[in-house]
Amino acid sequence: MARNPALPLAAPGENPFAQKGDAGQTTGVKDEFDTIIPRRGTGCIKYDRKPDLDPFWVADMDFQSPPEILKAIRKRIDHGIFGYACPQPGLEPAVLDYLVHRRNVADADPAWITHLGGLVPALSLAVRAFCKPGEAMMTCTPVYPPFLGVHRDAPGVDLITVDHTWRDDRWEFDWEAMEAAVTPATRVFLLCNPQNPLGRVFTRAEIERLARFCEARNIVLVSDEIHCDLIIDEAATPHVSALNLDGPLRARTITLLSPNKTWNIAGLGYAVAVTPDAALRRRFEAARGHTLLEVNALAYHAAEAAYRHGEPWRRRLIERLRANRDELAAFIGKSGPPLRVHPGEATYLAWIDARGLDVKNPTAHFEEKAGLFLSDGAFFGWPGWFRFNFACPPETMRRGLDKIRNALP
Repeated sequence: MARNPALPLAAPGENPFAQKGDAGQTTGVKDEFDTIIPRRGTGCIKYDRKPDLDPFWVADMDFQSPPEILKAIRKRIDHGIFGYACPQPGLEPAVLDYLVHRRNVADADPAWITHLGGLVPALSLAVRAFCKPGEAMMTCTPVYPPFLGVHRDAPGVDLITVDHTWRDDRWEFDWEAMEAAVTPATRVFLLCNPQNPLGRVFTRAEIERLARFCEARNIVLVSDEIHCDLIIDEAATPHVSALNLDGPLRARTITLLSPNKTWNIAGLGYAVAVTPDAALRRRFEAARGHTLLEVNALAYHAAEAAYRHGEPWRRRLIERLRANRDELAAFIGKSGPPLRVHPGEATYLAWIDARGLDVKNPTAHFEEKAGLFLSDGAFFGWPGWFRFNFACPPETMRRGLDKIRNALP
């Protein structure tokens, strides 16, 4: 597999995410992203949960992480002592550089940052921090399944869900339905942006409208932005972070970020909550108690390497994801009425409408008839759909698509 030399650390004031030379070109894509790396028997949930099936379900990639990350982990391992960990001196500047240069947060402050061992625990922590028994959290479906379960971590908290709606050839918020569903007891809104599984990248107007919706009702907006570096065309659909909101709108937000999905290090477990408002941040951190694990030593170093050195690799990854997304969409388009898909603007996850298949459970159908492990839409709040992970070598993806085609009536 091709390797790239480690990049030098950014000089003070330098943008480590600026394109340099041919860093954004697609040369080397075949070497990096076409190689099939066997994963069965390595203790990975994707392949080893149902080892007899071909897996296209859980959201991790079949690509090896960037060599700079592997180098950073090996260097930490070579030290040979793995005691309780805290962020090493280089991590905080790397995160701040990322916030300034990739998320356009010019006033990013290290005091805003809370290091966590994963993004799902952060969702749970937010609900426990801001909801009391008898109150509610709200989100829009279909959505990443933990969004629909974290309210159970807080005693007596209700869940309010509203479906996204199809309008003007894209998925949007159903503002009228949200107005009708929200209650005076609603305290938290969980946003997924970019949206998993729909692949939408919400516009500035949509994010600002949602923030005003929350502000008017004293709702804390918690924005899960873990897929924000997996946008297929950032010029056409730029990411607007909750951190890009103005003044009082931003003050009511907690933004959750992580390198885990983009650089394929989810198994190491690292996320960062960015909370500009000090009072909100104190409430969020106070709810942590003794319920969350500490971040492990390797995760801190992998995160720093991802943010410092991962940008050239990320750009090449996007080229592979774009090609796979387009090939998958063309395949589904040719499959006929049983299946439909709208190509996503972000993520490596295709949301496929299988209601025309006329089976009780499409995911169970493809498991039985095609030997595939897919993500059941019911867990996202929408039965009859399924999610397909296309972050894999094209040969692997085509094998899965061929199995789908052969299992169609």
